[in-house]
Amino acid sequence: MLRETGKLFALGLDIIRGFFQRPFQMREFIQQSWFIASVTILPTALVAVPFGAVISLQFGSLARQLGAQSYTGAGSVLATVQQASPLVTALLVAGAGGSAICADIGARTIREEIDAMEVLGVSAVQRLIVPRVLASMLVALLLNGMVSVIGVLGGYFFNVILQGGTPGAYLASFSALAQLPDLWVGEIKALIFGFIAAVVAAYRGLNPAGGPKGVGDAVNQSVVITFLLLFVVNFVITLIYLQIVPGKLS
Repeated sequence: MLRETGKLFALGLDIIRGFFQRPFQMREFIQQSWFIASVTILPTALVAVPFGAVISLQFGSLARQLGAQSYTGAGSVLATVQQASPLVTALLVAGAGGSAICADIGARTIREEIDAMEVLGVSAVQRLIVPRVLASMLVALLLNGMVSVIGVLGGYFFNVILQGGTPGAYLASFSALAQLPDLWVGEIKALIFGFIAAVVAAYRGLNPAGGPKGVGDAVNQSVVITFLLLFVVNFVITLIYLQIVPGKLS
């Protein structure tokens, strides 16, 4: 396990170093960005609505029991922007885009295309993996903004229409407690999650067990490993953020 972790970390460092090397594969980057966006936009939008609704309904019910209905808007919006949006985005990018990246790289590996590129002096990391990682990060960043907007609108609708909340109180509490770093931390999380999803997918694609069955197993493993890493990294980032950035009313 330690050896595999070290290899994954080394691949991540190679990819980061490849960000600044030339030539950059712009054509591959654009194609991969379009592909990942095309397979994730609709599922992400559909998942964002119930996420925002559940958060709004649950928080609104709890706030009503505590007599703090005026803070429903702030609580539901902050939970959506800081936590739900980056996680929803990362899970969809890892499940749809990451699995496609792993399957593509794995198929090239078992066909010995990766070995052939290395023999010819072409870096597989620079040629194939770096554009896919950057595309995953870009799409995750954009999707996070879309999920935040959809989640906030869905939470507003369910709180005001279904729970009888006041639109003015909903917006006033949000503006009273929310601050710009709350949005930035969500975007930073999405960027990091997109990087992790693509790196894990590429690593498992480069190291399949062998044969088509090994590629399928690698795809499943990449999704599971990514999910586990995402929740751990999300906890660490949230902990650091809460220590560095004080609350608006504190």
